[in-house]
Amino acid sequence: MRDSKNFIDYFLIPLTFIAFVFPLNLYPLFDLDEGAFSEATREMLVSGNYITTYLNGVPRFDKPILIYWLQALSVKIFGFNEFAFRFPSAVAAVFWAAGIYFFTRKYFGRKSAFFSTLFMVSSLQINMIAKAAIADALLNMFIAFSMFSLWMFIERKEDSYLYLTFLFIGFGTLTKGPVAILIPLATFFFYSVFTGNLGQFFKAVFDLKGIAIFSAVAFPWYILEYLDQGMNFIRGFFLKHNLERFEKPLEKHSGSFFYYVPVILIGLLPFTTIFLSFLKRIREFLYKEIGLFLAVWFLFVFLFFSFSGTKLPHYVIYGYTPAFIFMGVIFERFYERVDIKLVLPPLIFVVFLFFFPDIAVFSKQFVNDLYVKALLDGVPEYFNFTYRVLIAVCAGIILAVPFLKLDKTLKLFIVSFSFLFAVNYVVAPSYANVVQLPIKEAALIAKEKGYKVVMYGLNVPSFIVYSERLVEKRKPKKGDIVLTKVSKLKNIKLYEIIYHKNGIYLIKVK
Repeated sequence: MRDSKNFIDYFLIPLTFIAFVFPLNLYPLFDLDEGAFSEATREMLVSGNYITTYLNGVPRFDKPILIYWLQALSVKIFGFNEFAFRFPSAVAAVFWAAGIYFFTRKYFGRKSAFFSTLFMVSSLQINMIAKAAIADALLNMFIAFSMFSLWMFIERKEDSYLYLTFLFIGFGTLTKGPVAILIPLATFFFYSVFTGNLGQFFKAVFDLKGIAIFSAVAFPWYILEYLDQGMNFIRGFFLKHNLERFEKPLEKHSGSFFYYVPVILIGLLPFTTIFLSFLKRIREFLYKEIGLFLAVWFLFVFLFFSFSGTKLPHYVIYGYTPAFIFMGVIFERFYERVDIKLVLPPLIFVVFLFFFPDIAVFSKQFVNDLYVKALLDGVPEYFNFTYRVLIAVCAGIILAVPFLKLDKTLKLFIVSFSFLFAVNYVVAPSYANVVQLPIKEAALIAKEKGYKVVMYGLNVPSFIVYSERLVEKRKPKKGDIVLTKVSKLKNIKLYEIIYHKNGIYLIKVK
């Protein structure tokens, strides 16, 4: 490769938009999280209350306010649609990718920066949160920026970088709460212990100007929210959704200490092989201070959330940024070519996607839940011949890459593009059409007819978003218009079907 800048200019930037921006409007909002965030934003716009968020008329203390403000602004600019709700996350992901590129280029060179950013943009798990109308892409951007600024402060001893760190931590705290403080603070502390420089740690942490910057960004909303909601906010946000999440599983989100091992191996597709190479060579990075800093960042996140009582796949993403940087450096230094071993994980995954319709139909005989059976019945309609052809083409391209006489950088790009196309433009729309499209269609009928709906036996806030009307959640009675699922129909004696698809029913109780 004579000039990697050409690849960055003409391949990396378009690939980022292909991954994060262009698919935003291709499929309905997913429940529960996208539906919940979007509905809370919708209710904010309707009520004009920009301090406390509500979900179906009830205060929602799950997350701080910043993502809702950004979604509300996006809806006002782009209108009431999936693109608008997801756009702030996509923008955050683009800036996050740019941050990885410029930081890695500064400390490890242009080629490593290209590869690190490519691995981030291509990652399966990053693609899931980058296009989701939730807070995680925004939070990860602020965590990454705060850690980059923190390292530049450690290296250069310039206060301006410390103040940037406090600023980004403040915005992260306004996005998702104390976790935005915990990760930079813990990483800085353990790094300082290992390097024998705790004096610098305590001096920086208690810098009064830095604390003032953080406070000016984060505290006003927290104070206003407490004044509005009092102890309900303290109990709901700090105690339940932060402290209790670490102490015990919430909402049945539990798992063993090794929960995040398969999450990482799948989440870093299509380049899991390179991550495994990094693990084999991790000791080589610990002798350089920046390598130690990045390794502490990654390992702290992995260990902390492995010990946490509540486990969700996206928690480990807080430590992915240093992993991507290490992967880029590893590939640039130690990989001379793209061989079959490197493409084997994405190839296996895409082959699995090809046979997914058959697996779904076969598994139906082992399923007792009527709703799940109805979903599986809907698979052939959308996971159809066109789906199989497109997936087969992607698999064929990935398989052929090691045998092409091309530069290794171009080969990586081809693997990335094929994988992203399969996931974002084939699988995600097909899956969404099976699971979420019936909910959206039922909601649009309810909106058109002006129905006041009772939601029974399921929790799908995206229905409220699309119907633009709050619902009651209770047992149905005569005369009610009810949204339910097929497994709950046995509890209703007489009803008229207004709409049904893939186990979702909109009915009138007689």
